[in-house]
Amino acid sequence: MPQSSWIYLDWNATTPPHPAVVAAMERAAVRAWANPASVHGAGRAARDELEGAREVLAALLSFHPRDLVFTSSGTEANNLALHAAPALVTSALEHPSVVAVARELEARGTPVRWLPVGESGAIDPAAVAKALAALAREGAAAAGAPVVAVMAANHETGVIQPLAPIAEEVRAAGARLHVDAVQLLGRGALDVLEVADTVSVAAHKLRGPKGIGALLWRPGHPPRPLLRGGAQERGLRPGTQDAVAAAGFRAALERCGESTAAYARQRPLRDALELELAPWVARNGSEPRLPHVSNLSVRGWRGDEVVAALDLRGILVSSGSACSAGTTEPSPVITAMVGRARAGEAVRISLGEDTQEDEIRQALSAFRDLLGASEEKREFP
Repeated sequence: MPQSSWIYLDWNATTPPHPAVVAAMERAAVRAWANPASVHGAGRAARDELEGAREVLAALLSFHPRDLVFTSSGTEANNLALHAAPALVTSALEHPSVVAVARELEARGTPVRWLPVGESGAIDPAAVAKALAALAREGAAAAGAPVVAVMAANHETGVIQPLAPIAEEVRAAGARLHVDAVQLLGRGALDVLEVADTVSVAAHKLRGPKGIGALLWRPGHPPRPLLRGGAQERGLRPGTQDAVAAAGFRAALERCGESTAAYARQRPLRDALELELAPWVARNGSEPRLPHVSNLSVRGWRGDEVVAALDLRGILVSSGSACSAGTTEPSPVITAMVGRARAGEAVRISLGEDTQEDEIRQALSAFRDLLGASEEKREFP
């Protein structure tokens, strides 16, 4: 099927670059291609692009520009934030870049506590308090303040975590809160991030370029470098920065409010899709959720089979996190929530800013065709 006929419903995996982003990067590729560390005019032009993006991102998330480093991705930002944690509290709901770091810390003998996960997909603040109390009894805090890693919004279910009450428990225990906000940026209210000590973001979920993300922190909580090399990013993240990507990131950030409003308008379409498919699916994840995400287990079908069959019909969805692609195992996130059997049937549908009603109608028709169901004529919002 030609690309022009695709209906792309996998916006949680990545997003198409916005025309304003493409234009900004084309301009920067001409005038800001030099090394930002160079002291000559070409270097200054590149550095201006880089620092302009830094200021816009810091202002948007209420951080100081000096407390921000650019990275290659949200994955790297999470690694940078957590790799030196003296003790860690997290859960199986997190992105693979957080779970993998937690496993590595465990292997090194660092205390790690795994929070219980229920069907709702939301973390219980009381469980955070209990985990931190257990670490305190074991003397884990002697090596430094434990870190609690909880994402803002889940990459597979869209469930929004209760960050404010979680942060209260974190503060009471003298710990620090790291929030992966990759899926929240440009899709939900950002004021919830005010309680975080460190925040990771990425441009490509915001219709910006791939290859650039960032880690931000509150004063007094800079990361320990993960890489060794030059003095770029004040030595906290060595390597020549990509000023062209930074220009694209800035352009994406400058339309963040527009993006958030566009996603909010997709809620009725998302809800109508779920209502129409309700006889054949079980929804994974409770409210509150991001307005554009559905994680549905299709009864009697393997999720990867559904994805492949819909792909042949031009409907592009996924069966889990793109960062876990290439494995035949069910999603660890959905498995932790509802068990392996139902997780094996899971499909993620994530609408985009400009997903149209007609596209959802076509997706529903493809689903009905696949499931052998007759198309019912219902009033559609």
